[in-house]
Amino acid sequence: AAEAERDQAARDMKRLEEKDKERKNVKGIRDDIEEEDDQEAYFRYMAENPTAGVVQEEEEDNLEYDSDGNPIAPSKKIIDPLPPIDHSEIDYPPFEKNFYNEHEEITNLTPQQLIDLRHKLNLRVSGAAPPRPGSSFAHFGFDEQLMHQIRKSEYTQPTPIQCQGVPVALSGRDMIGIAKTGSGKTAAFIWPMLIHIMDQKELEPGDGPIAVIVCPTRELCQQIHAECKRFGKAYNLRSVAVYGGGSMWEQAKALQEGAEIVVCTPGRLIDHVKKKATNLQRVSYLVFDEADRMFDMGFEYQVRSIASHVRPDRQTLLFSATFRKKIEKLARDILIDPIRVVQGDIGEANEDVTQIVEILHSGPSKWNWLTRRLVEFTSSGSVLLFVTKKANAEELANNLKQEGHNLGLLHGDMDQSERNKVISDFKKKDIPVLVATDVAARGLDIPSIKTVINYDVARDIDTHTHRIGRTGRAGEKGVAYTLLTPKDSNFAGDLVRNLEGANQHVSKELLDLAMQNAWFRKSRFKGGKGKKLNIGGGGLGYRERPGLGSENTDRGNNNNVMSNYEAYKPSTGAMGDRLTAMKAAFQSQYKSHFVAASLSNQKAGSSAAGASGWTSAGSLNSVPTNSAQQGHNSPDSPIVSTAKGIPGFGNTGNLSSAPVTYPSTGVQGVNNTASGNNSREGIGGGNGKRERYTENRGGSQADWQ
Repeated sequence: AAEAERDQAARDMKRLEEKDKERKNVKGIRDDIEEEDDQEAYFRYMAENPTAGVVQEEEEDNLEYDSDGNPIAPSKKIIDPLPPIDHSEIDYPPFEKNFYNEHEEITNLTPQQLIDLRHKLNLRVSGAAPPRPGSSFAHFGFDEQLMHQIRKSEYTQPTPIQCQGVPVALSGRDMIGIAKTGSGKTAAFIWPMLIHIMDQKELEPGDGPIAVIVCPTRELCQQIHAECKRFGKAYNLRSVAVYGGGSMWEQAKALQEGAEIVVCTPGRLIDHVKKKATNLQRVSYLVFDEADRMFDMGFEYQVRSIASHVRPDRQTLLFSATFRKKIEKLARDILIDPIRVVQGDIGEANEDVTQIVEILHSGPSKWNWLTRRLVEFTSSGSVLLFVTKKANAEELANNLKQEGHNLGLLHGDMDQSERNKVISDFKKKDIPVLVATDVAARGLDIPSIKTVINYDVARDIDTHTHRIGRTGRAGEKGVAYTLLTPKDSNFAGDLVRNLEGANQHVSKELLDLAMQNAWFRKSRFKGGKGKKLNIGGGGLGYRERPGLGSENTDRGNNNNVMSNYEAYKPSTGAMGDRLTAMKAAFQSQYKSHFVAASLSNQKAGSSAAGASGWTSAGSLNSVPTNSAQQGHNSPDSPIVSTAKGIPGFGNTGNLSSAPVTYPSTGVQGVNNTASGNNSREGIGGGNGKRERYTENRGGSQADWQ
């Protein structure tokens, strides 16, 4: 039998050789000479690539880089926004926004209990008559269909941002949501969105979506799309993900088939609207997630054009991890009477993440540290390694593979299919280690990540905050290691403030390294009088000069006071607006010469300075209080401080700045429970199945099926 198999194999090989020879003879191909020698190949290559081998050093210096270290091609930066539209020429059908009926338990809360609840949830709320926060899913009034999906997703109780964000969104109010990464922001706008969609009539052929969620990156887009599909199953709602790198044809086909929800990146949505694959006329629920990241990526004009193309009476929700001046200006332009919900400290790190900073001598020391500790880290869970540039990421990944580690690589030059496969393998724990540039710093929600290692420091402190936010998700604990060398003294100053804001330990070695930087050293010491509270300033260490009547206290006892004024601390670091910071420094220095020296005269001095919003620069009362505007307040009413650069916020250290009592009725369109339009009838049927709206609402009557 063995000989027969060998004979058969020999005959098969001979037959294949004969067929190959016949094919060559038919085509007239000679196999006794080479098709192209080395010299011919060289001349052909040079003819096809005339600039090959030319060194362009000057042009290299003019390149711009994005947040993960990738060069930005000028042609890719230009995404024309949508043309302006005249909404007065379009007859939009009416729709209902307010579906919130306050639960009896929440209504019965006393003002002090309400303050205590917000304090427990670490919430700060401002705006006209905001709804009270709930503390349980029962307070939201969701029907059994949605609650079934929520229970399947293993939610036991809402997170703090959901406790306040869901009532605000269900009330039909515009909202600015600011919370740390991994806080449950996504579900906070998805659940009310489903209620909003189900109150409107079904899509007809040619209709666009009812809800649009705009986010900055493909990975975040896919993640939100997965959440929309999971919870949308309760009502058979369709969701489409529209992002760059995916098939335009497949996305356009899905949009034309009709979908109530579109999750998108700004540029790709604009492309589809221009090509008539969809339209925004039915959109009445608009969400911008990670708005600060979209601005960093240069999408400001595209974001504004999308907002201007949606009907003016829409409901708009804006979510961000930080609240910079650009985000504040966008909120003023596209939101109507919004409610601001701040959970935690603005722009600060996640306290569920334990940060450990390692000061090493050089780059090789970082490699030795990593190889010595990596096996230990992988034994407790998945490990995410951040590197600034793609070339460094590839080099590090190759070196680790040579050491025998199983890992994946993620950077901006990879195809979308490759990126999806790497992320999928990492989620399934097929690979325990992922080396990534900052393309993965936003939006990836992988609970198995227990350790984040910043092998290279981030470009700024906001990027660092979002890097470490990949662990410690939704209340889980995680550890983030940051490896610093002596050349990172500039970043060390920002890192010290970040750690202090998150109540993390600052080692003496890190503080010594930060002190090597001039701007940070000046911010810690004033006039040789020791360490002072850093309140206000421009982020460059130009802090307010202590007045003659200021108290000289030890800095270590002031951590609690510092945390009360985090909203006044600028989000920019050493790379911020230097001119503005210098002006503020000289202005505060000038004003400090006119502060009363004695404690008995401080009150008079403070009131004198109050006309311009300044008080003693060295005292704890050095936060502007707008005393001129608040002189008419009654003694019992809470005094609300206006955070510099964040109008509308109350004193972040005093939760009494939240509204104490507001009427639950009589405020039109907010929480008027006496109105028939606020009734849940017709939105969730008594048999647990939600009924669809069939005709446009006429007057106060509607036909339902």
